[in-house]
Amino acid sequence: MTDESEMSGAPSKRAPKPSPTTIGNHKLAPETLMMGYGFDPSLSEGSLKPPIFLTSTFVFQTAADGKRFFEGITGKRPGGAEGLVYSRFNGPNQEILEDRLTLWEDAEEALAFSSGMSAIATLLMTYVQPGDVVVHSGPLYAATETLIAKILGKFGVKWLDFPSGATRNEIDAAIARGKEQGRVALIYLESPANPTNQLVDVEAVAAARDAAFPGDQRPPIAIDNTFLGPLWAKPLDQGADITVYSLTKYAGGHSDLVAGGLVGSKKYLDPIRMMRNTIGTICDPNTAWMLLRSLETLELRMSRAGENAAKVCEFLRGHEKVEQVGYLGFLEEGSRQADIYRRHCTGAGSTFSLYLKGGEREAFAFLDSLKIAHLAVSLGGTETLASAPAAMTHLSVPDERKQALGITDNLVRISIGVENPDDLIADFENALRAV
Repeated sequence: MTDESEMSGAPSKRAPKPSPTTIGNHKLAPETLMMGYGFDPSLSEGSLKPPIFLTSTFVFQTAADGKRFFEGITGKRPGGAEGLVYSRFNGPNQEILEDRLTLWEDAEEALAFSSGMSAIATLLMTYVQPGDVVVHSGPLYAATETLIAKILGKFGVKWLDFPSGATRNEIDAAIARGKEQGRVALIYLESPANPTNQLVDVEAVAAARDAAFPGDQRPPIAIDNTFLGPLWAKPLDQGADITVYSLTKYAGGHSDLVAGGLVGSKKYLDPIRMMRNTIGTICDPNTAWMLLRSLETLELRMSRAGENAAKVCEFLRGHEKVEQVGYLGFLEEGSRQADIYRRHCTGAGSTFSLYLKGGEREAFAFLDSLKIAHLAVSLGGTETLASAPAAMTHLSVPDERKQALGITDNLVRISIGVENPDDLIADFENALRAV
């Protein structure tokens, strides 16, 4: 069959060579596929790595191509864009990044955004309308809570929450209360919760949702998996529909970029893609390229940081000036949190909550005495970071809600990096002397 480009005399568009995902019956692991999946060097002068495509727009070979591409972009034809159109919609770096993000959770689709919060905002704008209700776990990252309660609240959106470690009965009750207030448009989770490290039972949430709504009326379940994903938790396997990432954290992993991502089924991500096309929250080509670089070492960095965290937490939990270490590796055997961890997680992560004996004065004294760990917000980088959530990331949360959620003045959030663990232990031991 002759295509339109051949009829017009224009050169035919070369399709990229497909990337192998198996060798015989052997399925290749994501960490292997990060080295080249989704990129054909022959289309970029034989370059081993993708170039950075710094262009705002792309040339169509024929007018018919332009029409067909816009039909996909605008949704007039199902299947999405067949080609490159404009950098607010797509681009080579972003498309390669999205292809690779799907691999960690065996997902159908992925979308890249300019920040984690732009990913969350675009998700909420897609699914929530005035008068709707968002049912969510608590606590959430403070900016997420602000977006749901204060910003969407101005447009008549209501919300209610349940504790991160809630039982099936508690989740059922929260959904029932939500249905009394209006249309439950979205169930939004964060696990582990920021900054308490409490796990959410995603399987129980999915079962409660399915029991409460007919199949065609079920609200999607979205979950922020930044703390453990994509290596130590894969929520799509437990019944979530959309996984949310601050790609700034482990995926980027070098504290030198800001980006966000959504991973899930095509059914739920296609409407979000249409919203992203309209409001322009896609990540830029340079950031996408930097993420491609970082994804090549994601498994190595996360594994090392996780090993370091286990050693550091073992030291901290026996210290006389420490009240409690909220580390997933220390969950009480037989507890509900331990049961969720066993079913949902493959590792304890490298970010944890440290409760010191005392209050803000002791927390600040500890933070101000650190020599190796950096006093900074964020997590998942190659360096160790420490902060005081009640006074920093969650300062905007009302005091009574902070107390109810366990975000106390003596809480320090620590994200362990890839330094020598003995050096980190020496640093924390020295800082504790100031408490």
